[in-house]
Formats: sequence, C-alpha cells, structure tokens
Amino acid sequence: MMTPEPAPIQACTVSRDVANFDLLIEDMETELGESWGDLSFDEAVIFLGQPDAENLEFIAIAVDGDDEEELAKISGIITTAKENGIRVILIAEEVSPIALHQLLRLGADDFVPYPLPEGALHDAIERLGESDIPDLPPQAATPAYQSGGSRNGVVLPVHGLSGGVGATTFAVNLAWEMATVHDGDKKATHPSPRVCLLDLDLQYGATATYLDLPRREVIYELLSDTEHMDADSFRQALLSYNEKLNVMTAPADMLPLDLITGEDVDRLIETARAQFDFVVIDMPSTVVSWTETVLNKAQIYFAMLELDMRSAQNVLRLVRALKAEGLPVEKLRYVLNRAPKFTDLNGKARVKRLAESLDISIELLLSEGGKAITQANDHGLPLALSAAKSPLRKEIQKLAGSLVALGEAAEAVA
Repeated sequence: MMTPEPAPIQACTVSRDVANFDLLIEDMETELGESWGDLSFDEAVIFLGQPDAENLEFIAIAVDGDDEEELAKISGIITTAKENGIRVILIAEEVSPIALHQLLRLGADDFVPYPLPEGALHDAIERLGESDIPDLPPQAATPAYQSGGSRNGVVLPVHGLSGGVGATTFAVNLAWEMATVHDGDKKATHPSPRVCLLDLDLQYGATATYLDLPRREVIYELLSDTEHMDADSFRQALLSYNEKLNVMTAPADMLPLDLITGEDVDRLIETARAQFDFVVIDMPSTVVSWTETVLNKAQIYFAMLELDMRSAQNVLRLVRALKAEGLPVEKLRYVLNRAPKFTDLNGKARVKRLAESLDISIELLLSEGGKAITQANDHGLPLALSAAKSPLRKEIQKLAGSLVALGEAAEAVA
C-alpha cells in the first residue's frame, strides 16, 4: 500500500522547550492540524538558512523570563526570518519590558501574551493573512493615507490612572529629554533621536500649555479626516519646540473622545512612527474605544499612579478590564509619582505593600518636584530649561537615556 505523504509544514514553533507552552501546542494543533513543526533556538538558526524554510508561512517564537540570556540568539532568529520573508509571531511570558521592546523593534509581525487568551493565536494568524490581501487596482482603490517615511519609531504612551498624577508633565519632559539626550555630548556616536509628542487628550490636553505652544484648527482638520492624511499634512499639524521636539497639541476646542476611531489612531501612530525614532503619546485618563489600539501599538505603556487609594482602585479596574479583553497587560510599566524619599522608611514600606496588594511591579519611582514643577509648567518650559537640578528632572533624564540607548542597541543588532 502506498503511504500518504506527510502534510507540508506551514509553520513552526521556536522555543527553548515547547513543553513549557502547552497551551501553544493545543492552539497550533487546532489551527494547523499536523502541518506544523517545532524547533529549538539552535535548530531554528540552522533551519531558517535552508531551502525548506522558504515554504513556512510563519514562525511562533515562544519565550519566557528564563530566555533573556539568549536574547542575542532570539534576535538573530527574528532577523533571519524577516530577511527570508517569513512572518513572526512573538509569544512572551514574564519577559521584562526592555527585552520585549528589543524583540518587537526587530520586526515581529504580531505579539501575543502567554498564557494565551482564548482565540488569541487564531486572531494573530488571521491578521498575518490580512496583510497578504493584494492591493486594489488603481481605478478601484480608495484614497488612503501614506506614512511617508522609512523609520520604525518606538511608541511610548503615558496614561495617568487618576487626575493630577503628573502624566502630562512626565510625557512632556520624557519627550524633551530623549530629543536632546546627546546634545553637547562630544563622545556620543549617534545624534539625538527624532522625537514626536502626540497629545491625544482631546478635551483637557495640556502639552500646548506646558510648552507654550499655540493650539491650531489644523489639528481638528487632521483628526477628522485621517483617511486622506499623508506625511505632508501630518507634518503641517506639528509644531517645533526649540527646533528639537515635534509636537501635535490637543485641538483648540474641547472635542468628544469618540471623534476618532481605532483606525484613525492607527493611521496617526503609523505615520508618526515612519518619520520619528520615538513617539510619546499623552493619553486621556479615560479608557476609550481606541485605547486598545494604542496599547497594541506600544512597546512600553507607562501607567502613572500615586500612593493613594484612588490610584490603587483604578489600577485594579484597568487591569481587570484589559484582561477581560485579552489585551497585553504585561506592556504596562507602572510609574509612582511623588514617591517617598529614600530616608522615609515608612513611606517605602507603604510602596511595597501597595505593589504586593495590587500584584504589580512598580518599576519607576519619581520624586516630588514641588513648586518648581508648577512654575515650569506655567511658564511653558521643560524642567531641563527651568529646573535642571531638580531630582525629578534627573530621574526622567536617566530614563530617557536608557530608552534611547536601548533603541540604538536594537538598531545595531538589526
């Protein structure tokens, strides 16, 4: 009797040990039957260089916290796959934001957290397929925006979990510090990155106030018709602050947050990413329909809170809402503003109890800036230009330097 030929391999999982990802095995069998294989990291390095790899539609790279020592090897696998036209789905469990950021910067086509939410792998595979839809012929194509650039910027939203926690101050000063990180440094091997600050708080956005910039009607015109937006119209909506930082302020008038949709925000972010190295987004404290879009686009999503009950309750609400929708909660990086001083042992104990009770990791502690912060914001100046020796400014400057260095390292690997 003739033995049937084995089904062609359409995809492969790549991991240290796929047995650590039993849910992934189940989902791959559900989606592909027997048409998938499994590779270790070392096997993937070899296989992706062989002719047989050309038949792969995608690889699903599964990593956890123990794999961060193999980051260089995993980065090489992603790069090789992309060079060979193979799609990459990144599946991560308890991976640090820095490692996750680096892997996403290398060009992973989609990201799914582990344990896998119901249907998450199916949706990711479908999204890969949608990008293969051929373009319509010119006479039938709908006019669409053009990103108009070759960069692949890092998206860093800032979301205040309560009113007055300092999210806009943090966003404005983080953007400024990154835009000037190498200025005056004769030993720097790279120029300061191109940075764009987007104010998406359409009702109470204050970046214009904090940088003393005018609010213009062109912002409303851009947001109300992103489908016809191109690189030129996007740049015309930006204002330059001291010829270093490009800013899209909030509109002149208070607008409903549902004026824009997820598709609008997607176009806006992609256009900004194509032209800038870093895109900092000042988010409204309200969770809206397009918050999901921003979260999925982000490499790191800064969540600002204070040491009080309202922030603690809002963290619980936010995490519960994101998990219910199967969204990547692990992208959240919690920032505690007005943190207790180093010598305040009682305050430090409260911070520890807060983190433990919420089951989160508070990775950034920012100092109380005092009157210098209010004065800087009222005068429309970044802290670097008004209170350069402020402890808060130095902490944001250090964070900006580490983010820029990480981006430069990722580029070097790529």
